[in-house]
Amino acid sequence: MTDDLLADAGEYVAGLMSPEEAEAFERRLAADAEARRAVGDWRARLLALDETATQITPSEGLWPRIEAAIGTVPANAPAAPGLFARIWNDVATLRWASLAAAAAAAVLAVLLVAQPFSGGAKPVVVAVLTAPDTREAGAIVEAFADGRVRVVPLRAIPVPEGRTLQVWTLWDRQVGPRSVGLMPAARQQDYATSGMPRPADQQLYEITLEPAGGSPTGRPTGPILYVGRGSRPL
Repeated sequence: MTDDLLADAGEYVAGLMSPEEAEAFERRLAADAEARRAVGDWRARLLALDETATQITPSEGLWPRIEAAIGTVPANAPAAPGLFARIWNDVATLRWASLAAAAAAAVLAVLLVAQPFSGGAKPVVVAVLTAPDTREAGAIVEAFADGRVRVVPLRAIPVPEGRTLQVWTLWDRQVGPRSVGLMPAARQQDYATSGMPRPADQQLYEITLEPAGGSPTGRPTGPILYVGRGSRPL
């Protein structure tokens, strides 16, 4: 069973695929016994987590209260830079990012048990980054207690000539976004960060397309390709 198939099956079971991706994967399931086994394995692994969850019906006023709370900014708080401000104040995007992070935590908790990191290190925060427009999962961010950040792309990300991908994080609106590092091509990369606090639950991460050499302003300037909020693995 390939790593790609295992990842696709995990996304499918966790509900992280777009409707189009899920439909395509279901066609594969109809003809591919190995894919069906991968889905069955994921469902069996996550069954224990499902059984611990209590069915709760939220009140009708829950989301409006959450939206009002998210949209409330202290009068003396400086505005976040343009791109991050749009993401921070976009309730729908933040809601999706939070749901994706929760699902990712469950999926990656199993991965951490099944395939532990070399040296026994485990991330303290995991984020699934999704496209703001299509909600397709594009990358996973794993942040470690020692300051390392690992970015694992889940799909090809075209990078035009003269441009580069740049990874960012935001843990405090008043501090603003900080660069994690450049990613010239969509491949797994580890970054050694410094001067940042220990990764926190709900910390924001994103990937933007910037000029070669990185953002000239020290803040995101290019289009946001993928964004998500971190969650502590189970």
